[in-house]
Amino acid sequence: MTDHYAVVGNPVAHSVSPLIHAQFALQTGEDIDYVKLLAPLDGFAECVAQFRASGGKGVNVTLPFKIEAYRLATRLNPAAQQAQAVNTLKFEGNDIIGDNTDGRGLTRDLEVNLGFAIAGRRVLLMGAGGAAQGVLAPLFAQKPAVLMIANRTLARAQTLADSFERSGCCAAASYEALAGSQFDLVINATSASVAGALPPLPPRLYASGALAYDMMYAAEPTLFLRSALACGAARIADGIGMLVEQAAVSFQVWRGVCPDTKPVLEKLKGERPDWRNAGQP
Repeated sequence: MTDHYAVVGNPVAHSVSPLIHAQFALQTGEDIDYVKLLAPLDGFAECVAQFRASGGKGVNVTLPFKIEAYRLATRLNPAAQQAQAVNTLKFEGNDIIGDNTDGRGLTRDLEVNLGFAIAGRRVLLMGAGGAAQGVLAPLFAQKPAVLMIANRTLARAQTLADSFERSGCCAAASYEALAGSQFDLVINATSASVAGALPPLPPRLYASGALAYDMMYAAEPTLFLRSALACGAARIADGIGMLVEQAAVSFQVWRGVCPDTKPVLEKLKGERPDWRNAGQP
């Protein structure tokens, strides 16, 4: 029988996750279908419960529900425990098992697909919500020289940085306090791109050869990526590769099979303007 999965978010209409998982299913011979579920902002748990009651086997979770999904899970895998945010739920008996595949997806996209080694680099992570929480530990595991967390509310960024205080290379700052600093990798983990807004970064932030990375994805470069090019970034990339890579980990969590991401990413890139990983849009 066909097993049912979904991505839950608000908004969610833009999601290409159903296409990605359909390609994984064809590749591996797994009998699944995968749909989009728009959850009301105050109705995430009810939306998940209804899908589970209808026979659903698991869901991916996107903005703005990753922290709520963490609270909903009855069991947590180590990545979710560390992130305190969940992007993958698996329904198993009476349990809701929570995992977070975002960080593994991001680091694989950066290091394998984009050829950008994180070790020894100065990294700026913007945002302190569920998206940032999910990638912080995997980024840190790659041993950057500096990992700075910037957020409009400094206290939230400081809370995240404090979890790595023993390392001495993770810190928090307001956007204003970044003035005079430069970074090799600048990652936008905020929701600003969804609203067509721009984080308030100071000028001359990008070091020579710097990569600007937006965890959001779109057919055209986001406002953040266009601004990064204008402000000195040498390369830009959006989160389409991260999406494919984290989806592969989710697929393995659900099905016990690890799909090949390369042909799926190539298919998605072939359907988009050729600006990803380029020095200009």
